[in-house]
Amino acid sequence: MKDIKFDVAGVLGMGFIGALFATIRVRRSGADHYERFRREGKPVVFVVWHGQMLPLVHAHRNEGIVVLVSEHADGEYITRVLHRHGFGTARGSSTRGATRGLKGLIREARAGRDLALTPDGPKGPAREFKPGALAVAQVTGLPVIPLAVGASSAWRLTSWDGFLVPRPFSRVHVAYGEPLWVPREAGRDELDGMAIDVGRELDRLTALVEGEES
Repeated sequence: MKDIKFDVAGVLGMGFIGALFATIRVRRSGADHYERFRREGKPVVFVVWHGQMLPLVHAHRNEGIVVLVSEHADGEYITRVLHRHGFGTARGSSTRGATRGLKGLIREARAGRDLALTPDGPKGPAREFKPGALAVAQVTGLPVIPLAVGASSAWRLTSWDGFLVPRPFSRVHVAYGEPLWVPREAGRDELDGMAIDVGRELDRLTALVEGEES
C-alpha cells in the first residue's frame, strides 16, 4: 500500500510539473560553466538552495543527474518524482545516512554522472551552506557549479525553505556560477571557509535572478 501511495505521488507530481511548465518560459545564463565539462565527458557537482529545486526538476529533466535525497519519509515522495523526470537518487543527508549517501554519490560520480546537492537541506536552516556538501567534490576532484533560480511571479510555501513554485505564465531564470574545486588536502577550517564563500555566491546569484525577474 505504501508503494502505491508513493507511485501515485510520482505520477501526480510529474503531471503537475509538466502542466505548469508548459506555460512557463525558462532561460539560462552562464550555462557554459557546466556544459563545457559535459562536452569533455566530465561530471560536475551542482549546488543549489533547497527552496529553488522545483524549476530545476523541469529544466534538467532526463539528463541522468543524481540527486542526494533525505532518508526521511518525505524523501520517498521526492525520489519518485525525480525518477519520473529522468534523475537518479542517492539516499542520505547530513543528519541521517550521511556515510551511505556520500558513498552512493561517489560511486555515481565515478560512473560519469553529474551530481546535485542542496547544501542547506534537508531541514535547514535555510540558505546556510553546510561544509559536508563539499565532501563529495573533495573526494572525487569534481568541479562545483553553484546555481540559482528566480521567477517573475511565484508562490512561496510556508515551509522552512520558502519553497519556490513559479506561477503559470511566469518567466524563470536559471543562473550558473563559475566552477570551483575543493583541494584534496583541505582541512576542516578551509572547508568551513569555502562553505561560507560558496554560500555567498549562491546568495549573489539568487539576488541576480530575483532582481532581473521581479
